[in-house]
Amino acid sequence: MRMRLRGINSKRKKLADGSFRTYYWAWKGGPPLRGQPGTPEFIASYNEAVAKKNAPPRGTLLSLLQQYQASEDFRLLADSTRRSYIPLILRIEESFGDFPLSGLNDRRTRGIFLAWRDKIASASGRRQADYAWTVLARVLSWSLNRGLVSANPCEHGGRLYRGGARVDKIWTATDEAAFLARAPSHLHLPLLLALWTGQRLRLPWSAYDGTHIRLRKSKTGARVVIPVGASLKAALNAAPKKGPVILVSSDKHPWTSDGFRASWRKACQRAGIVGVTFHDLRGTAITRLAVAGCTEAEIATITGHSLRSVRAILDAAYLHRDAALAESAIRKLERRTKTPD
Repeated sequence: MRMRLRGINSKRKKLADGSFRTYYWAWKGGPPLRGQPGTPEFIASYNEAVAKKNAPPRGTLLSLLQQYQASEDFRLLADSTRRSYIPLILRIEESFGDFPLSGLNDRRTRGIFLAWRDKIASASGRRQADYAWTVLARVLSWSLNRGLVSANPCEHGGRLYRGGARVDKIWTATDEAAFLARAPSHLHLPLLLALWTGQRLRLPWSAYDGTHIRLRKSKTGARVVIPVGASLKAALNAAPKKGPVILVSSDKHPWTSDGFRASWRKACQRAGIVGVTFHDLRGTAITRLAVAGCTEAEIATITGHSLRSVRAILDAAYLHRDAALAESAIRKLERRTKTPD
């Protein structure tokens, strides 16, 4: 049976007697391998080298990073979240892989980590720096809960990026009409689904029974049951079922993240829509529900957020500048205080 061993590095050298010999290493800069390729001795030496390489060094931050990635907590994250975490974990590993766990109790460690975040902010932007800090804090929090460390110096680190609320980034009725008039038809359903439910792309047909959408939120595990409004119901009933997933591209395959992002950007340009993105549709959905008079509890049952999260979104991100709410508030006050002539 043939086995393919990855990463082997080789070099052919001329010996003193004029003959040539090929030397092998487990990887570039790795330990030399014994025997010739294909022999039991060669395979055994390769496996020994890989085992030593993969063994997490005890007492260092690298061991925590590796244990976290092998944990059930990490596996339960959404696929997109895991994909975004991995390059940041590698970045942490490059900077602090050999950092001793005993140093986490030193008061100076927090300053070291903050300086690292500042360095990322200068090179890659404040948003990326905050995300890297969040991942590091999460790994340390997971480790603290399991008794692997006795301190988490990244707790309550605050944020550098201040634009995340996307205040005023709301899709208007004019934006919606322009998009439906000019964007390709296979992008209409993603717009309506986001506006009426606040949900994202990978929703299976099995979640829709003709009157309601039932799903479990991947991040919180909350069960959500959403009554389907007339406009969305008409669009869902008219959509062809080309696979298990409701939203598909023009070639009838489930969207990839990059493919959808590119198609959506082009559609917005074609419709003349600027300043808002697909991700702003979730805030738009929450805003429209609030403007329609829905309570925070009613909104939470549709979006799957906690009441605290809904309140934070409404208070900090979208509603305090919404003109429709101001108009509604004044009309209610007028009706309340109106006296007979």
